[in-house]
Amino acid sequence: MFTHLHVHSQYSLLDGMCKIDELPAAIKELGQTAVALTDHGVMYGAVDFYKSCKKHGVKPIIGCEVYVTNNRLDKTSRESNETNHLVLLCMNKEGYYNLIQIVSAGFVDGFYYKPRVDAEILNKYKGGLIALSACLAGEIPRALLAGDLQKAKSKVYEYKELFEEFYIEIQDHGIEEQKKLNPLLVQLAHETDTPLVATNDAHYLKKEDAKNQDVLLCIQTGKNLDDENRMRFETDEFYIKSEDEMRKLFPYAPEAIDNTNLIAEKCNFEFEFGERHLPSFDVPDGRDHFEYLHALCTNGLKSRYKNPSPELSKRLEYELSVIKNMGFTDYFLIVWDFINYAKKSGIPVGPGRGSAAGSIVSYCLAITDIDPISYDLIFERFLNPERVSMPDIDIDFCPQRRGEVIDYVIEKYGSENVSQIGTFGTMKARGAIRDCGRVLGMPYSDVDIIAKMVPMELQMTIDIAMSNPKLKDAYASSPAVKQLIDTARAVEGLPRNIGTHAAGVVIAGQPVSSYVPIQRSDDIISTQYTKDTVEELGLLKMDFLGLRNLTVIDDTIKIAKSMGIDIDLENIDYNVPEVYKMISQGDTDGVFQLESAGMRLFMKRLEPQNIEDITAGIALYRPGPMDFIPAYIKNKINPQSITYKHPLLKDILENTYGCIVYQEQVMQIVRTLAGFSMGRADEVRRAMSKKKAKEMQKARHAFIYGEDNEDGSVNVLGCLRNGIDEKTAESIFDDMDAFAQYAFNKSHAAAYSFVTYRTAYLKCLYPA
Repeated sequence: MFTHLHVHSQYSLLDGMCKIDELPAAIKELGQTAVALTDHGVMYGAVDFYKSCKKHGVKPIIGCEVYVTNNRLDKTSRESNETNHLVLLCMNKEGYYNLIQIVSAGFVDGFYYKPRVDAEILNKYKGGLIALSACLAGEIPRALLAGDLQKAKSKVYEYKELFEEFYIEIQDHGIEEQKKLNPLLVQLAHETDTPLVATNDAHYLKKEDAKNQDVLLCIQTGKNLDDENRMRFETDEFYIKSEDEMRKLFPYAPEAIDNTNLIAEKCNFEFEFGERHLPSFDVPDGRDHFEYLHALCTNGLKSRYKNPSPELSKRLEYELSVIKNMGFTDYFLIVWDFINYAKKSGIPVGPGRGSAAGSIVSYCLAITDIDPISYDLIFERFLNPERVSMPDIDIDFCPQRRGEVIDYVIEKYGSENVSQIGTFGTMKARGAIRDCGRVLGMPYSDVDIIAKMVPMELQMTIDIAMSNPKLKDAYASSPAVKQLIDTARAVEGLPRNIGTHAAGVVIAGQPVSSYVPIQRSDDIISTQYTKDTVEELGLLKMDFLGLRNLTVIDDTIKIAKSMGIDIDLENIDYNVPEVYKMISQGDTDGVFQLESAGMRLFMKRLEPQNIEDITAGIALYRPGPMDFIPAYIKNKINPQSITYKHPLLKDILENTYGCIVYQEQVMQIVRTLAGFSMGRADEVRRAMSKKKAKEMQKARHAFIYGEDNEDGSVNVLGCLRNGIDEKTAESIFDDMDAFAQYAFNKSHAAAYSFVTYRTAYLKCLYPA
C-alpha cells in the first residue's frame, strides 16, 4: 500500500490545485486509504481537509511543508535568508499543538517574503512530529547537489536527534536533478541508517491538470504563458499517482513505498469539535460566576420593567437555567462587560442584532434594548436547549470608536488571547475569466466582452452564467472562447489571498495559538482558520461590527445638546404619528434601511403605523419574500379579507396580517398546533430553511400525526390529536415549507427597526 505524504491543496495559494473537496475521492478511487496535507508554510485548509477525508472514509494526516532559515529574526536581505523546505506530519495531539506553534511563529515573528522558522523554533516544538527531508528545495538535497556530503550527513543526524522520527525523502518527477540526486539520497540513507520514504510532490489531482496549474502560477506571478523566463514546473508529473506508478518509479527502493504506509499508521491526530474553550470572566470578590450573572439580571429586570410580573421573573429564571446548563455563564458576563464599558465610555452601541434580541437575559443585561416580551421574540431561536451550539451575539458599534472596544478586550484578556479572524478572497467568475484571458494572451477587449456576459450577482458561477444564450453561442463557436471558459472554470473558486474578517474577533482563555494557527498581517494578528472553523473548534467568536448610522445618531444628539436640547434616546416615544407619516411619504433620506428607491416605494404602499409594520417591512424587502409583499399590503388595507386555515393561527399571524413573515412564526405554529417543544420547533425551522429533505419528511409526519417515545408516551402531540384535520394540517405545513426558506429572523428585524425608527425620529423632530 502507498500513501501520499506530500500534497499541496488550493491553500498553497495560487500554486496548489488539489481541491480539498475532491482530493479524498481521488485517493479512494486509487484504492489508497490515507493522505496527508502539506501546504506551503500554512495550515489554512487543515480542518476542511480533515472533514472532507472523514466524509469519504479516508484517513487524514495533518501536516505542513515549512520554510526553514538560519535565523528567522534576521530580515536584512532576501539573498542572505535562503529558506529550505521541511515536511512535518502530526502523529498525535501533541504534534498538532507543536505544528500550529511552528507555523504561527513562522508568521508572527519570522515572516520575510515567506513565513520562516529556524532551529530554535523546531527545537522548542518538536514533540509528536514526523519529519521528511522534502523536495529539491530541502536543505539535505541542496547540500548533496552542491557536493557537500558532510553537511548533508550532519543535517540528517541533527534531524534524527531532534524529531521522534525522520525520513529521507526521494522524489522522481522526471527532472534531471532528481535523477542525479536520488542515488545520493539512497546512499546517504544507508550510511546514516535512516529510513527512506518516496513521495510525489502533488500540486494537482490528474496529469491533465498540469496546464491549469501552469495558468495558476502565471496568475500568481503576473506573467502570461508566452513569457520565456517565468516560473514554471519542468514536467507534468506533479499529480496524485497510483501505487503502481510510484513503485515503477522506485524499483530500487521498495521499502520507500512501504514506509509511506508505516508513517500513515503512526499519524493518528483527531480534531475535537464541540469542546468549548471559553475564557473565564474575572468576577469581583471571587464570587460565584452564576450568582453574579443572576444578580446582574435580577437588578436589570427591575430596572427594565419597574414592577416585573411573576411571568417575567419566570421567563428570566428559565433563560438563566438554560444558560447555566449549557455552560455559557461566562460568555454572557464577557459580552455584558465590554458593552458596559462601551456605554460608560460614551461609545455608541446598537440596540441589538440577530437572534440575541429574543433573550430577556440580553435585555436585562443591556446587551440589547428590545423588550423580547412586547415583540413576541423567542429565546430558543437564540439558544436551543435541545441543540448545544455556541450562542452568537453580534454587536454594532460606532465605526470610529469600535477599535476602542477591541482594545479594551485585548487589555482585559491579554493580547495573545485575543485575535482577529482570517478570511479568504476567492476567484469569482468574472475575475477568473479576466485573469485567465490575460494569462492566455487574449486581447483585453475580447476578454472584457466575455466577462461582461457573466451577471453581477451573488453566488454567480461560470456554470450558472452559461445559461446566457450569448455566452453559450460564443463558447460553442469560438475555440479561443472555449479555452478561456474551460480554463477559468478550473481556477474559479480557488482562494486568491487571505485577509482579515471585517468584524470577527476571537477571545480565548489561553493564547489563541494554543488552539489554532495564527498569522500577522500589517501588525494585525488573525487566525489562519475562518470564522466557522474557529467556532467549530470551540473558540469564542464575537462580531464587533461598525454601523455608521450610530455615529449619525450620536452626532445629532451631541449637536442638539450643544443647543440646550436633551434627547434621551433610551426613552423616546415609539408611537409618534408624525414619524410614521414622514416614512409613509417616502421622505427617508438618512433613515436606516429605508433609503433605497425600492424601499421608499414600498413604505409609501405599506404606510407603516407602528414599529411592527417597520419590522415586517425590513423582513419582507428581500429577494424571495418580496413576492409576498402584495398579499401583505392587501391584507393590511383590507383586514376583513384575512382568512386563517385554522383558528389557532390567528394569534400567531394577526400582527403580520395573516402572512408568515418570520422564522419565529414557523416555530410558534409547530408548537401551538402540533405540540412541539420550542427546542424541537427550532430544529424544524432550521431544517426548512436549509431544505433538509429527510428531516423535513420526519417533521411533517410528526406535525400531522404526532410522535411517540419508545415507551409509548407522547413526544409530539400532532395536529390530528389536537383536533386539526389531516387536510388542513398538510396545507398549513406546505405553507410553512414554501416560505421558511425565505422567512426572516424576527429578532434581527425588530432590533434593526429600532435603529430605523430612531433615525426617522431624529430626522422628523430635530431636522436641523
